[in-house]
Amino acid sequence: MKISKKTQYGMRVMVYLAKFSKKKKLCCLKKISQEEGIPFSFSEKIVSKLVKEKLVKAQKGPGGGYFLAKKPENIKVGQIVKVLERVTAPVKCLEKELKFSCPREKNCLAKKLWQKVKKSLDSTLNKITLADLLR
Repeated sequence: MKISKKTQYGMRVMVYLAKFSKKKKLCCLKKISQEEGIPFSFSEKIVSKLVKEKLVKAQKGPGGGYFLAKKPENIKVGQIVKVLERVTAPVKCLEKELKFSCPREKNCLAKKLWQKVKKSLDSTLNKITLADLLR
């Protein structure tokens, strides 16, 4: 699995928001984009997905901004990756969402390897929280 720029940027946005979560401070997306070196239009799309999936909340109006929907210790890195990547399997045949049917599936001797890789990756991503990244 190759991690896309969208997910790399999304993780940086989430860590940025996590830094300010204890202070309950709203974060301006323009400031996040500037400080993290993320194109603003790209960060808008990323945050929109994170809001839709209820990982981030928005407060509109003057003095508004974005904040985490949950405490950093309650947001797993795997949740963020899943929202932004959608596909987390190292090979197409393991990702149910793609509805891909491999003609070699019954005779594939490598499938067990790819299943172990996916299980290990998912396990690692789901053990780490945003709070862990701040330590």
